[in-house]
Amino acid sequence: MDQVLMFATVLIPIVTSIVELIKKTVYLPKNWIPMISFIIGLIIGAIAYPFTEMELVLRLWSGGFAGLSATGLFEVVNKREGMTKEKSK
Repeated sequence: MDQVLMFATVLIPIVTSIVELIKKTVYLPKNWIPMISFIIGLIIGAIAYPFTEMELVLRLWSGGFAGLSATGLFEVVNKREGMTKEKSK
């Protein structure tokens, strides 16, 4: 479990930066951001096999934790309205 948490700590800034890039460039509902963050975390965790000797399941757990941490776990249940990349007036 220590390896999972340490690897998730490494993945969090990567996932956060990718999610921020998506939020700034793509027009989508804000309530989708936590799910997108979670999926990106899973993908990055899965493809990170050259950097760790952890099994795939443990890398997926790390990626999932990183994805949820990137947006904040509270946002998963928080009602979010509006769209990303809001049009300026």
